[in-house]
Amino acid sequence: MLARTADNLFWVSRYLERADFLARLIEASSRIAALPTAYAGAQDEWKSVLIASGADETFFDHFDKADEANVIAFLAFDQRNPSSIRNCIEFARTNARAVRTALTVEMWEGINCAWLELRKFEAAHEAHGHIDREELIGFLDYVKTTSSLYDGSGYRSMLRNDAYYFSRLGVYVERADNTARVLDVKYHVLLPEQETVGGSVDYFQWSAILRSVSALTAYHWVYRESIKAWNVADLLILRPEMPRSLISCYDNIVRFLDAIAGQYGRQGASQRHARNIKRHLEGASIGEIFQSGLHEFVEAFVTENNRLGSQITEQYLIG
Repeated sequence: MLARTADNLFWVSRYLERADFLARLIEASSRIAALPTAYAGAQDEWKSVLIASGADETFFDHFDKADEANVIAFLAFDQRNPSSIRNCIEFARTNARAVRTALTVEMWEGINCAWLELRKFEAAHEAHGHIDREELIGFLDYVKTTSSLYDGSGYRSMLRNDAYYFSRLGVYVERADNTARVLDVKYHVLLPEQETVGGSVDYFQWSAILRSVSALTAYHWVYRESIKAWNVADLLILRPEMPRSLISCYDNIVRFLDAIAGQYGRQGASQRHARNIKRHLEGASIGEIFQSGLHEFVEAFVTENNRLGSQITEQYLIG
């Protein structure tokens, strides 16, 4: 496979996974901001969304205040934000169009129809200058459905070859980054200073974060007790049965990198680095992570995950 084709497939998946994450993050934050018990932290709530999305510095180049309307507009539709949902879907379609022959009909039609639907949402937003709550719910549902349809179509219809492996690799590298960021920001930014870990505000915030990664039901199945910070961290970092956990993502990353190595006949830096990250996660315990610092653990993970992305690019995606 040409490096350019592999790069396009890798980034189609990353962009759609990122759009899905932003939609879930906005949805969770809207829930938190609407809770009476969360009023004290409402301002920090929307600032935390910007930090989790990596858009905080760019945002303040264009806005003075991180309130609900400004943050949602910037993350959803603003073309000045490279990682806005609008841009993610357009970039995904551009990459997909470049490799249409590597995609199945279902995958291409799904992403092309999603882009056409996006134009309708964008036109409505431009006409009114804002998006009301009902329209926002519809828009976020559309984004999540777009990601799920593309993901599901690929899983059900792609030949298991290098095109499929690069596509899946993009999903899990992006998903690992997103899970780590939302966990880190929640623990250190969302909770108002006057609240304690385990208080009522803390409980509702963790519930919203679990909903944002479709893990609230899974949490109760695994732990069968009230929501506690260390259990949430355990679920999202170390539980392999949780699809969005860091260790589950790296189970898949290692598997698909090894499959790519099998296709090309050799291992490389990305395979070695991914296995090292996976071994580190397998050897960790949630008690040790909290003792040494959750923020420090997650920050180091994000750095190493970014390093892996660079290694994949250098090894496979530069022609």
